[in-house]
Amino acid sequence: MPKMKTHSSLKNRFKVTGTGKIKRYKAFRNHLLFGKSGRQKRVLAGHPVMAPGDVSRLKQGLSQLK
Repeated sequence: MPKMKTHSSLKNRFKVTGTGKIKRYKAFRNHLLFGKSGRQKRVLAGHPVMAPGDVSRLKQGLSQLK
């Protein structure tokens, strides 16, 4: 049986922490930042941890990442 491959687009969009949690990036933070308030940009700055229900769907695609 061949090895499971990591989905190439998922490895660029998500990061796995040392404890196994998955961090995601937020939308609306790439361009057109001059029209957004400072508060909105601060809120968008973080990288939140994925919800447990969504992690179960991602685990198979991120099988080779640690």
